[in-house]
Amino acid sequence: MKVSVDLDRCCGAGQCVLIAPEVFDQGDEDGIVVLLEPSPAVDLHPVVHEAAAVCPASAITIDDSH
Repeated sequence: MKVSVDLDRCCGAGQCVLIAPEVFDQGDEDGIVVLLEPSPAVDLHPVVHEAAAVCPASAITIDDSH
C-alpha cells in the first residue's frame, strides 16, 4: 500500500488523524494533514482505507498495487 495526500484539497477536518493516528497527523498552524507513514504496515491497511473513505475533501489517495 502506498498512501498519498493532496495538501491543497485537505480541509483540516482531522478525521484521518482520529481513525489512523499512526499514519496521519495535523499541522499545528493550519490543521492540514501530515502524512507520517506513506507505506503503512499491513495491519494498518483497514484503518487507512477507512480514513480515506471518511475524508470530506477526498484528499487521501491509496494505491494498493504496492
